[in-house]
Amino acid sequence: MATGIEDTAHAVEAAAVMRLLPVRPRLLALGEPTHGEDALLDLRNELFRELVEQEGYRTIAIESDCMMGLVVDDYVTSGTGTLDEVMERGISHGWGTSAANRELVRWMRAHNAGRPASERLRFAGFDGPLEISGAASPRQALTALHGYLSARVDADLLPCTAETLDRLLGADDRWSDPAAMRDPARSVGQSAEAGRLRLLADDLEALLEERAPHLIRATSRDDWDRARLYGRTATGLLRYHHWMADASPARLTRLAGVRDQMMADNLLALAARGPALVHAHTSHLQRRKSTMRMGGMPLEWWGAGALVSTRLGEEYAVVATALGTIRHQGVDTPPPDTVEGLLYALPEDRSVIDARRLATALGGTRPAPRVSPWFGYAPLDPAHLADSDGILFVKDVTRS
Repeated sequence: MATGIEDTAHAVEAAAVMRLLPVRPRLLALGEPTHGEDALLDLRNELFRELVEQEGYRTIAIESDCMMGLVVDDYVTSGTGTLDEVMERGISHGWGTSAANRELVRWMRAHNAGRPASERLRFAGFDGPLEISGAASPRQALTALHGYLSARVDADLLPCTAETLDRLLGADDRWSDPAAMRDPARSVGQSAEAGRLRLLADDLEALLEERAPHLIRATSRDDWDRARLYGRTATGLLRYHHWMADASPARLTRLAGVRDQMMADNLLALAARGPALVHAHTSHLQRRKSTMRMGGMPLEWWGAGALVSTRLGEEYAVVATALGTIRHQGVDTPPPDTVEGLLYALPEDRSVIDARRLATALGGTRPAPRVSPWFGYAPLDPAHLADSDGILFVKDVTRS
């Protein structure tokens, strides 16, 4: 083991994470290197509880559909619906079935019971209404924004009627057709109707901002913020569908970039509300460029973390998670000359590592990159250790 590595490791607790940072961040991002492991989500839950109780955090945001997340937020803040219902309708990507996610939502609701609104915990999804197989229709977001405005401003100020929106949107399955992800010709994103909808969405968003003093007094800041979410989602989806219909070599890069821009906009809106824990794949949260191969092509784009960090500076912090083994996925003990291998030699089963001190301790020694036999796990990049504020290392991930 390189000299001094053991001195960079601390017990896994919120206080240890905060000691790594120059200031309390408005957004503390916890990146996971793989999806679907409840052991990592349980650890996320523990840290969130400590951040709530010790550091005054009030919001958690996860990599899930931002519109669906409103269902969970309504449940944890006011008890709307039942736990079973919100787990089915409030978390996307199939992650509502996770026992750890269910426990998070249950605990948040129990914590909020009987507390005043100013002390209640909030839940948010910060991803767009997007899946690998395609994107949702902009109908829900557009009609919700139009409905909020039409109930509170003069009809003459609205750029269109609800009937016009309905006619231009057409059938929702035109937008969500999974074949469009592979074949741009199947997308309606560059149709005349879509172009008209983009202009209308822009006008509706502008009207929402122009009338903010009246609207906030007539409803509440929370209601107005939710309407802004509708607007961001509508314009983001229409932009995403536009690029789905594009046949140029830039298509996939632009789709990845538009998705992360939607994420970044949602995170910046949450940062304005107060400190939040953000949980997602590290590729979305890291400060450097994100890369992947899709359709046989190498893609590079700036992820949500890079975009948010540029805006927030020290008020954005990121802790990347690294794993020793995931044996049920064929990821066995890491080679000793990798970062994961060096950390695996530590006696603790899990540790918070000061990433910058680790880079200093390694000195001129450059660990070898770890190559995972399973595509679903992204190992640490030894060339970019100091890009993170910390590393959460878990020696062995197992499933019960």
